[in-house]
Order: sequence, then structure tokens, then C-alpha cells
Amino acid sequence: MKKTLFAEFTAREGAEAEVARMIGDYALKVREEEGNLAFDVYTKAAHPRAFWIFEVYRDEDAFQAHLNAPYGGPFNAALTPLIEEDASVLTFLDPVSAP
Repeated sequence: MKKTLFAEFTAREGAEAEVARMIGDYALKVREEEGNLAFDVYTKAAHPRAFWIFEVYRDEDAFQAHLNAPYGGPFNAALTPLIEEDASVLTFLDPVSAP
């Protein structure tokens, strides 16, 4: 079963350009992961400091491989002081099957 989630966070005032650059570089690495099916980065139109990332992985094993990638920890450590939250807020999604 695919693993699908939204990750969201808000860049601190004045840090949005640095956050956008960092998440763009990170996205290029994640998209190269064998089990990654989507890693789409958005900002909220009415609130451009709010970042939303839509992620899809082939399955739980692919998601765990993503979590254990060597560039994830350094990315999150560099991101944390630039965002308002303590960490990215993750929302895991399940597909709705038609009746």
C-alpha cells in the first residue's frame, strides 16, 4: 500500500527565501529515491511563508528508507531554526474507496 502524507511548516519572517532554496534542493534528492512517487512542494497562495509538501512513497518500506536517508537529518537540523513549528507537521493520508 502506498504511503501518502502532507508535511507542513511555516517559515519564520524573513527566512522564506532560504527555506524555499533548501526545500528545493532537498526535493531533488528525495525525488531520486527509488521508492518515492511524488514530492511536490507548495506555498499557500494567501500565506507564502506556509509550505506544504505532498509526498507519496511506494510502500512503508520505501517511506522508512526515506526517513533513514543520510541527507534527511542534516536537512531537518538546518530547517528547524528557520521555521515557526518545532518540526514539520505530518498528516498521513488514506485513500477513500468508492462505495
